[in-house]
Amino acid sequence: MITADDLKTARVDVAIAPVGSQERVAALDVLRGVALFGVFLINMMGFAGENVMATQYQLMALPTYSLDLTLHQLIVWLGVDKANTLFAFLFGLGFYLQMQRLSERGADFERIYLRRLTALLLIGLAHTFLLWTWDILHVYALAGFMLFALRKASNRTLVIGGLLLAVLARIAQASLIEFGGLDSWNGYPSPYSEEAVLTRQQLSLAGDYWGLVHAMGWYYFIDFIANGLLAAWLLYVLGRFMLGAWVGRHGWLQQARDHLPGFRRVLRLALPAGLVVAAISQLINIGIQEGRLSQDSHWIYTAEVLHLVSVPMLAAGYICVIVVGLHTRTGAKLLAPFAYAGRMALTNYITQSFVYGFVLFGVGPGLALAGKIGTTVVTLIVIGAYALQIAFSGWWLARFRYGPLEWVWRALTYGYWPKLAVA
Repeated sequence: MITADDLKTARVDVAIAPVGSQERVAALDVLRGVALFGVFLINMMGFAGENVMATQYQLMALPTYSLDLTLHQLIVWLGVDKANTLFAFLFGLGFYLQMQRLSERGADFERIYLRRLTALLLIGLAHTFLLWTWDILHVYALAGFMLFALRKASNRTLVIGGLLLAVLARIAQASLIEFGGLDSWNGYPSPYSEEAVLTRQQLSLAGDYWGLVHAMGWYYFIDFIANGLLAAWLLYVLGRFMLGAWVGRHGWLQQARDHLPGFRRVLRLALPAGLVVAAISQLINIGIQEGRLSQDSHWIYTAEVLHLVSVPMLAAGYICVIVVGLHTRTGAKLLAPFAYAGRMALTNYITQSFVYGFVLFGVGPGLALAGKIGTTVVTLIVIGAYALQIAFSGWWLARFRYGPLEWVWRALTYGYWPKLAVA
């Protein structure tokens, strides 16, 4: 016999339960999957690139160098900062939707939300120091705490503050270094010097995992802490979170079909404008690199400002392309597989770190290809690896409700292990 206490317990369980598949917004999963591919490509291209895990001379000696250079410039134009902007925007929107849903269920959403962020912070820190020094999850968690403090902010505050932070945060950090008399790394040796790169390569070739952990830990401290880049990235991410929350409040992506005319209008404006502004920034940078423009700080700052202005425009354009495409028969068919990867974004994001390690480092079965492959080979590897991630995600989700790490994250958030198997 079911008692009143049983019904009360059931209502509480429903209130604090994780989001079920029927509550998911399909467009968000597709967008997250597309963004995850961009993040994968740009992260691996950057880490395998000049002054991180390869020297300029090593890359110039590759037989694919000319093609690598052209492809690199194309990816910078279309993808650099745009993919992580889209990824962060979707995280912010997702955090807002979770707060909204938990609040509507009558759950203690503040406690659950803060536990979710704490769990993400711990996962991100472990990821940072044990696998991938460019991890963004711990920054997302910290920005999530700040978004929580802004949960009652007005729409005007979210959109204006979000845009200002998204554009100005990194410029402010660079300006303090350039004009405020601060040394870029406060007296520490540059982590981008040829000596530092060769040291990391030697540790890789020796298969010295803990040596690499130590070296990457110093890399993180010097590049992210000593020069204030972590604070700049935190505010940069918060700006994107605020924009995601603002869009979430309006329900535009949740009810995308009802707002298709608006998406088409934004697409016609944002995409071409973003492409043009980004192209001008790129051409200025190429001119500086080739010596046709002086390395005067004014040119450098002009290129950076144009780049950061173009990023939200292009990200908005990409969102509109995908949303409009999802409402066509061909587009829906082509984009649908990205939803599998998007539903397992945490698992796939961290799994990508093992791909970086396997390809670039010589630890264990690693191939130690750092300095031996350029952007062309990196792009082919990423396309192949991501196709496998999509296939595995589809196979997994046909059998289980959540990705492996999503399941763990939910367990840490809600305090119990949610049902995993589909049936």
